[in-house]
Amino acid sequence: MEQDLRKLFETERDKKYRLKEGHEARFMDRLDTELPPEKNNSRVWIFSIAATVLVLVSVGAFLYTMEQNPIPSENSVVDAQDQNTEETISLGDLSPDLEKVENYYLASINLELSKLEVSSDNKELVDSYMEQLAELNLEYEQLNKELNTFGPNDQTISALIKNLQLRLELLQKLKEKLNQIKSSKNEQLSSNQA
Repeated sequence: MEQDLRKLFETERDKKYRLKEGHEARFMDRLDTELPPEKNNSRVWIFSIAATVLVLVSVGAFLYTMEQNPIPSENSVVDAQDQNTEETISLGDLSPDLEKVENYYLASINLELSKLEVSSDNKELVDSYMEQLAELNLEYEQLNKELNTFGPNDQTISALIKNLQLRLELLQKLKEKLNQIKSSKNEQLSSNQA
């Protein structure tokens, strides 16, 4: 069987197939009649370039206006203070220990704020806590003004530290409430599925 196949392939290779005379010319004529004539692609090419330029200019204008007028974010920074040209004293300026205390509380407050998961279900609760936090922040600024006006004293320093503690405790309570809401929803979902 092996030899038979080899012989078959050899004989096939030796055969030369030829087309009838004029076949290629007839094929080309028929191809020309069947295919539609070529259109002028220069217009399509010009329109595609114009559309690309228009899109690029639009995107550039949009990005430029967004840079000039940024969208205000809803997140507020807790420890932001008005920058005055006057030298102001803060709690951290009084001593290195007080600076450590202030930095610890401000970092903890900002960390708790960054961990908050706000959704449509808990937005009202979070907003009410944020209002209380804003009030404490205003009190902190007032205490800082008092510190600058009357100078450092034990009562103002302890009030500033207590304010930082209250803000952190408030955020921790909010976190606990959100966890309770989340766990109660999970329990409801699991009981509904059972």
